[in-house]
Amino acid sequence: MKYVCPLITVSDMKVARDFYENILDQKVKYDFGESVTFHGDFAIHLQSHYKNLIDNREVNSGGNNFELYFESDKIELIVEKLMENDILFVHELREQPWRQKVARFYDPDKNIIEIGETLEHLSYRLRKEDLSFEQISKITNMPIDFVIDSIKKYEIQNK
Repeated sequence: MKYVCPLITVSDMKVARDFYENILDQKVKYDFGESVTFHGDFAIHLQSHYKNLIDNREVNSGGNNFELYFESDKIELIVEKLMENDILFVHELREQPWRQKVARFYDPDKNIIEIGETLEHLSYRLRKEDLSFEQISKITNMPIDFVIDSIKKYEIQNK
């Protein structure tokens, strides 16, 4: 058996696609009408159609028990865009205990979306704060080789 992707239901495909494509800049991989899969391998499915597939059982949104997780090096710019579009936040940008910057918010169907800074960028940012490789590894729980490789990658990019 092979795991393929998470699928969330949406009440209005046009509204959901506008959110994911134009607000979160996701690109469609497959469009099946009632179901759309995005690059990154997550899918949205029209709730009314999905309900028929599960013998008209109840479909609930907004349970705060599931989230789609994305990463970006440009998290501050994304949060600005979300605010400009009046997106409802679970919480705005903040640091997790391991210092990663994240924001959580709702899509139009009250599914939680999280965007976090990449862990590679986090390592680089902490190094710019003069933390040692060992300190960064301890804070982030990332292997020291990952920390070193991440920092080198960003140092090369920023030369």
